[in-house]
Amino acid sequence: MHKRKLMTVMACLALSASMLAACGGGGSDKETTKEDTSTTDTTDNAGTKTDTATTADEPAAQDPFLNEKATISIYYPTPDQVENRKLEDDKIRRFTEKYPNVTIEKSDWHYNVDEIGIKMASNEAPTIFNTFATEAKFLIERGWAADITDLWNNYENKDQINPTLQNQFIVDGKVYGVVQKGYSTSTVVNKKMLDEKGVAIPSYDWTWNDMINTAKAVADPAKGIAGIAPMGKGNEAGWNWTNFLFEAGGQIINTDGGKVTAAFNSDAGVKALQLYENLRWDANAIPKDWALGWGDAVGAFSQGRTAMVIAGAEGPLEQALNQGGMKPEDVLTYPMPAFEAGGKHYGVLGGDYLVINPNASKAEQEAAFRYITFDYFSDDWLASVEKDIQARKAENKYFIPPQMNYFREDSDYGQKVQAIFDKYDNVYKYAPESNALLDGQPEAQYNTQEYYAEMTNVVQQVFSKKGVDLKAKLDEAAKVMQDKYFSKIEVK
Repeated sequence: MHKRKLMTVMACLALSASMLAACGGGGSDKETTKEDTSTTDTTDNAGTKTDTATTADEPAAQDPFLNEKATISIYYPTPDQVENRKLEDDKIRRFTEKYPNVTIEKSDWHYNVDEIGIKMASNEAPTIFNTFATEAKFLIERGWAADITDLWNNYENKDQINPTLQNQFIVDGKVYGVVQKGYSTSTVVNKKMLDEKGVAIPSYDWTWNDMINTAKAVADPAKGIAGIAPMGKGNEAGWNWTNFLFEAGGQIINTDGGKVTAAFNSDAGVKALQLYENLRWDANAIPKDWALGWGDAVGAFSQGRTAMVIAGAEGPLEQALNQGGMKPEDVLTYPMPAFEAGGKHYGVLGGDYLVINPNASKAEQEAAFRYITFDYFSDDWLASVEKDIQARKAENKYFIPPQMNYFREDSDYGQKVQAIFDKYDNVYKYAPESNALLDGQPEAQYNTQEYYAEMTNVVQQVFSKKGVDLKAKLDEAAKVMQDKYFSKIEVK
C-alpha cells in the first residue's frame, strides 16, 4: 500500500521517501497497497564503489549514448512532498547536465492497479513508473514491464544491489524493474499520546496482548481518539491484516505440486481475525469510522486522532514530523507485535520499484535506466542528500531515511550514508533494538491485489457486525480466490 502506499518496510533505498507508495504493502504504501512499501540480506558482497560509468569528467566521446536524443517522462513526487520534489529537481538538474541529449518530463501519474491497463492501452503511461513488490508477475504477464536484462547486465554495480529486494523483479532470469527501497511493515506509535494518558510504553519485543492492552488504554472513544487505526477500506485493509496472518503462523498460498492453493483460511487466519474482532468490539480501540484507507489512517495518526498506525514507517513518519508538527522523540517505530512472547515479529515485506515502459524506444529505455540508477552508489547523491538535510533543518523539517536500502547496510557506501545521517539531529533515528526485531515475509506473487481486496471484504464484515463466523468468512474468501484465480495458475 503508498499506503504500502502500503506498500503501503522498511529500511529502503537511500533515496527519499517520495520514491515510494501497501500493502499493501501496501505497501504501499497507499495507492492500492504499498505501503507502502522495509528481511535478511543474503549477499556476501560487502564492498561498493562509485559508479565510474557516470563519472562527470569522462570524455563525452567515450559514451556513444550522448549521441542519442531521447525524451523520457519520470515518476515525480506528489505535490504535498515539497522537500522530496526539491531533491528530485536537483537530480534532474544534475542528470541533464551530464546527459544534455535527454529531455525529462515530470509525470503526475502514480501507479494504481486499476489504472495501469488503461494507461498502457492509451499509450499514456510514463517512461518510468513506480510500482510495488506485489506487482512483478502481474505486470510481466501482461507485457507492461520492459525486459531490461541487457541494461542490467551491463550495469557495473548490479552485484551490490540488495538481492533480497531486487530478486522480486527478476523472473525466470530476466530483469523487469529496479528496486528503490524496501520495508517490513511496522507499527508507528505516538509516544506523547501514551504519556499524556499515563499508559506504559510497551517493549519493542511486544505481543498481540501488549498491542490490545495499549490500544485500549489510550483510546478515548467519547473524544474520537482511537488506540490504533487498522486500515478498513481499499486493498490496504487486506494488506494490514496479512501482517497478523503471518505472525500467527499462516501463509497466503501454498504452491505444492505445481499448483497454487489458498492457505489463508487456516487456524492462523482465524486467530488474526479474532484479534481484529477484539480490537473492534471488546477493546473498542479502533476509530468509530473505521473505513479508513492508507491516507486516512496515516492522516489520523499525524493529527493525533489515533495512537498507532500500521504501515511502512516512512509515510507515517513523514506526515507526523513534517506535517503534523510532532517531534522525533514523540514518534516511535515498532516492529509488528509477535503473536505471543518469543514469537517472530513478522511484517509484510514489500518495496518500491521503478519499471520502464515497454513501449519506449531503446534509446528511451536506456535513458530511463540511467536515470533510475543515476544516484546509486554515487558521491553526487551523498552531497545532494546532505544538502537536502541541511535545507530541511533550516526550515525546521526532518529527513526520514528508508528502513531498507537498495544497498547493503554494512557496505562501504552504506557506512558513508550513515555517517552523514549521524551528523544531523533532524534525521529520524530508528531504534536499533526495534530494527533488530524486524522480520519480513514476502507477499504472494500471484493475484496479491485481488487477495487483498477479498480480505478487505472480510475485514469490513468483522468490523461491521459482532459475532460473525470467522472461519466461514475465510472459507468463502478462499473459495473465491481459488475458483477465480489460483486454480488457473501452474507453477513452473
